[in-house]
Amino acid sequence: MVKPRSVCVYCGSSDRGPEPHREAAVKLGQALAREGVELVFGGGRVGLMGVIADAVLSGGGRATGVIPEHLLRAEVGHGRVTELIIVPNMHERKETMFRRADAFIVLPGGPGTLDETFEILTWRQLQLHDKPIVIVDLDGYWRPLLTLIEEMILMGYARDSFRDLFIVVKTVEEALPAIAAAPPPAIPSFTDKI
Repeated sequence: MVKPRSVCVYCGSSDRGPEPHREAAVKLGQALAREGVELVFGGGRVGLMGVIADAVLSGGGRATGVIPEHLLRAEVGHGRVTELIIVPNMHERKETMFRRADAFIVLPGGPGTLDETFEILTWRQLQLHDKPIVIVDLDGYWRPLLTLIEEMILMGYARDSFRDLFIVVKTVEEALPAIAAAPPPAIPSFTDKI
């Protein structure tokens, strides 16, 4: 794949995560800004979402947040992003983030991050898109998820080819090179079916 113009980053909105995860989010944000890759994210000012957006903006990069009205009313919206897209609900948030991104990077997060990750993987499995998906397994954070996926394959609930839907790296420094090394999409995005 050629260098992406934009990358959607799924990550946690909790401020209680470990400091090394925050540091990694800063490094990824700096790399996105340095490479001229637009950040597409959930639009929050809290947790790793806020950290990565701040790092992109501090580096002179572009950060586009997508946030549902109810979260904006809860005052968790990031007020300094380049563009803040307000949508009526979570479903439109995820679809808008999908449409705005050329690739996806998954950092540590909670149930919302897991939901977004499995949805984008499922859409790729269903051949609704062929955009690269990179899971950054910081400190083994996603090891239980990867073990679960292996168990699904072992028990016959997923095909062996499910492993080919995503790339796992250990550090944020490896994420953008992994996207650049991914083959170009073999199928167009069928966004009318999403």
